[in-house]
Amino acid sequence: MLDLSRKTGIPSFRMRNVIVLVLTVGLAAAMQGCTVGRDYQQPKLDVPEQWSQDSAGMFAVGADPNLAGWWTIFGDSQLNELIQQALVENRSVQAAVYRLQASRAMWDYAAGQYHPTVDATGSYSRIKVGKDGMTQSRDEIDPINLHSGGFDFMWEIDLFGRIKRSVESAEASYQASVEDYRDVMVTLLAEVCRNYIELRTIQARIVYTRENIDIQQRTLELTKSRFQFELAPELDVRQAESNLASTKSELHVLKISEAAAIHRLGVLLGRMPASLKDRLETFKAMPTISRQAVVGVPADVLRNRPDIRRAERQLAAQTARIGVATADLYPSLQLVGTFEIQSRQLSGLGNIHNQAYSVGPGLRWNLFDGNRIRNVIKMEEAAAGELLANWENTVLLAAEDVENAIVSYSQQQQRQALLAESVQASVRSVELVDNLYQTGLTDFQNVLATQRSLFVQQDQLAASQGEVLQSLVRLYKGFGGGWQIAQTPEAIGQAQPAMH
Repeated sequence: MLDLSRKTGIPSFRMRNVIVLVLTVGLAAAMQGCTVGRDYQQPKLDVPEQWSQDSAGMFAVGADPNLAGWWTIFGDSQLNELIQQALVENRSVQAAVYRLQASRAMWDYAAGQYHPTVDATGSYSRIKVGKDGMTQSRDEIDPINLHSGGFDFMWEIDLFGRIKRSVESAEASYQASVEDYRDVMVTLLAEVCRNYIELRTIQARIVYTRENIDIQQRTLELTKSRFQFELAPELDVRQAESNLASTKSELHVLKISEAAAIHRLGVLLGRMPASLKDRLETFKAMPTISRQAVVGVPADVLRNRPDIRRAERQLAAQTARIGVATADLYPSLQLVGTFEIQSRQLSGLGNIHNQAYSVGPGLRWNLFDGNRIRNVIKMEEAAAGELLANWENTVLLAAEDVENAIVSYSQQQQRQALLAESVQASVRSVELVDNLYQTGLTDFQNVLATQRSLFVQQDQLAASQGEVLQSLVRLYKGFGGGWQIAQTPEAIGQAQPAMH
C-alpha cells in the first residue's frame, strides 16, 4: 500500500490504480484533437464586378458610400434628430439587444462544458438492518444514525469534439444575433427616413391641393358672376362646384395619410403614436439631396448587409451542429468521483479520518439505437443545406434591391424633370384659359380640363420628388447602411469565453 495522505492529504490509493487513472486522463487529453464533423468553409457566390444598370452619371461609382451616416445626404436637421432618438428609444432595437444578451449567455453556457461539474452533497439517515438482511445476526441490531457531507464531480473529456463543436455552434449563433441586431438598426434607419420623406411628400401634395382649391374657388365665383349677368349657363356653375368639391375631398385623404406617417414615426421613436403631432404637423419642405449619391460595387453588399452576414453565421452554426450529432456515434468518457465525510455522530463530520470516496473513469458507447443517431445527423445536414440555399437567396434578393433602387433613382430623376416642365406649362395654361374664359373666347370645358390637368401634374410632381428620395433610401438600405455608427451594446461585450 502506498500512503499519500501523509504528504499530500489525498486519500490512500494503490499505486497501480493511480497509474491507471493518470494514463486514462492523459490518453483522453491526447485524443481531444480528434474532432468529428466537417470544418466549416464560408460559402461563395459569384457576383458581378459592377451593377448592370446604367446610372446615367447620377452616382459616384466605386468610391466609399459613407454608409455610417448616409441619411445626412438629405441635409435635414429634423430628420437627423429623429434618427438619433429612434436609435435610443426604439423598442425593436431594445428587443434585439435582449436577444443578443441571451445568445451571448448561451455561448458562455456551451463553453462551460469544458469544465467539471462539482456538486456539494449532504444527507442524514436513520438505518436499521433486519436479522436476516444483507448482514445476518442472531441478535437484534440497533438502529444507527448516519450523517454525511462532501461533494461529487463529473468531468466529460472531449474525446471526439462534441463540446468543441457545441461551442463553435454557440459562437456562430451569437455572431448571427449580432447581425440580427444590426439588421434591425438598418431597417429602423430606413423606416424613419422613409416615413419622414413620406410625411413631407404628403404635406407638399397638401400645399398643391390647397393652391388648386384657391384657383377653383376663384373660378367658381367667376362662373356665378357670369351666370348672374347671363353670360354663362348654370351648367358652368354646377361643373365648377363639382370640380371644387372633388379637389377638396382629396385633401381629407391626404390628411389621413399625413396622420398615419406622423403616428408611424412616433412608434418608431418608442412613443405613443400622436406624441409627435405638434412637432411634425407644421409644414416643412421636402428634404433635398445635398451631395452626389455614392454606390459601391456588388461585393460591398456581401460585406455590409447584416441579413447576408446573419444567414452566413446561421449556416456556420448549423454546420457545427452536424459535428455535435456525429460525436454521438463515438464513445464518451467522463471522470467521475465522490468524496464524503461519514459519521454516526453529527460532530464526527469534522473528522477527516471519517472519509469515504470513489473516483474513476466512465465510458459510454451507444452500440444500437435503431439508427436514430444517424438519422439525426441526416436531419442536421439537411438543415445545413436549407440554410445554404437561404444564404444564396438572401444574396440574390439583396442584389435585386440595389439594382431596383438604382433604376428607380435614375428614372425618377428624369421623370421629375419632365413633370416640372409639365407643371410650369400647366400653370401658364390655367392663366391663359382663365383670361380667355373671362372674355368669352373659350368655353368652360377648357377651363375645367386645364385646372384638372394642373392639379394632377402638381400632385404627380410632388409624388415624384418624394420617390426620388425614397429610391435613395432604398439604395442605402440595400447596401446595409447605418449599423456602422453603433457598436455592439457594451453590456454584451465581445470577449470570447474561456475554453479550457
